[in-house]
Amino acid sequence: MTVSFVARTYPEMLAGGFSRVDGTVQFYTRVNALLRKDMVAVDFGAGRGEWFLDDPLPYRRSLRNLKGKVAKVIGIDVDPVVSENPAVDEAFPFDGSIIPLATHSVDIIVADHVFEHVPVPALTASELNRILRPGGWLCIRTPNKFGYVAIMNRLIPERAKAAVLHFAQPNRKDEDVFPAHYRLNTKSALRHHFPEYAISAHTWESEPAYHGGKAAIFHMMRAWNAAIPSGMNNVLFAFMRKPG
Repeated sequence: MTVSFVARTYPEMLAGGFSRVDGTVQFYTRVNALLRKDMVAVDFGAGRGEWFLDDPLPYRRSLRNLKGKVAKVIGIDVDPVVSENPAVDEAFPFDGSIIPLATHSVDIIVADHVFEHVPVPALTASELNRILRPGGWLCIRTPNKFGYVAIMNRLIPERAKAAVLHFAQPNRKDEDVFPAHYRLNTKSALRHHFPEYAISAHTWESEPAYHGGKAAIFHMMRAWNAAIPSGMNNVLFAFMRKPG
């Protein structure tokens, strides 16, 4: 059996296929701890459900899949492809402004790598607050604005971004790449736009993902990650509860 340089660095990957720092496992373990059978859940920015279709690891897919764990999963996205998402019970494309759901109609909202794409934070925050019931949860995973991935994305000229991303993540599909604005992915921005919520937020650093399959780049990124303060970790997790 051939072992990749990533698995040699994280030998526990040989048992299950995921590392001890896997961000998806970390985030969705916490999400699953909040679920109840009677809940209505919203996957905000659900898209086509690329993880359901493309992730090769059954355990990670089972963590991400909310269907059957709650009463209903509703997919919301600006892309009409959400109607084809196999991981939701209902799907509603929307225009990026008014979410087509009733006030106080959902118990938990999961926004996974979505908040960095929000162009008007005040409008999105207002709509998410409107549809969420008192006592409900808003669970967010987003690139940290102060992590090197977000910083480089803001510095690289638009004309070069596609080529750089293709090198760094050659298996990433073009249909899963969207413009990023980085206006709602800091702790201070979340506190500003959700002032009454109880917010538990922390940064996270998974194994490097933008290495283009090059071991030297992978290990250089790991060394950088070990040297920087936690405030510059690449991912921000936030679990926010609306006042009951």
